[in-house]
Amino acid sequence: MRMLEEFFPEFTEKLDEIDKLYAENRPVDEKTYQFLCFALSIKARSKPCVLKHFKGALDAGATVKELSYILALTMREAAGADDCWTHDVIGDWKEIMKGNICCSCSGDEEK
Repeated sequence: MRMLEEFFPEFTEKLDEIDKLYAENRPVDEKTYQFLCFALSIKARSKPCVLKHFKGALDAGATVKELSYILALTMREAAGADDCWTHDVIGDWKEIMKGNICCSCSGDEEK
């Protein structure tokens, strides 16, 4: 965001407005909000956000045990989703082995 703040401040100002709107119209309590943000931050692999929402959850009354549960739940759900997605992608593994499917990332079109 530092580059955006310098070269496209109008965009970061709009994000600040969205954050304010979320805070004003939040239908869940602060602890629940922090739990959601903590889980999303883990999945997004955002170190600053993980730290911010871990501390925010503690400040909202969460325990480290609760946060550990959220961490475990996030990891488990991500693992399940990764497992399902990967199996969908390589479901035709026998065709892949035969060379009947090409990776479009190499510039080849799928056969």
